[in-house]
Amino acid sequence: QVQLVESGGGLVQPGGSLRLSCAASGSIFGIYTMGWYRQAPGKLRELVATITRGGNIDYADSVKGRFTISRDNAKNTVYLQMNSLKPEDTAAYFCNLHLIRGVDSGSDYWGQGTQVTVSS
Repeated sequence: QVQLVESGGGLVQPGGSLRLSCAASGSIFGIYTMGWYRQAPGKLRELVATITRGGNIDYADSVKGRFTISRDNAKNTVYLQMNSLKPEDTAAYFCNLHLIRGVDSGSDYWGQGTQVTVSS
């Protein structure tokens, strides 16, 4: 079983910054993409950013220029630096690991989520 543990969420004022971390542990064999998704109450879960092992990155249009995703392959950890936060960024943020090569290719693993609230 793969376990993802997020940290770094909290309450910040508009324009503030937070850095989220997600550490993966367990039986991980293969190549995988890691990323961040978010979900506000009553809304669908949406992609925020993803990053491959080689460093290819994809951002949602709504966060481009404000958020930065990075990855430490040795630590199986992904980060999300969030700057210039807006109230509309308020959501539960979920870490995702998608296995693209390995015995369980195609599997998705999710963290429990960390709450980000942007409010004055």
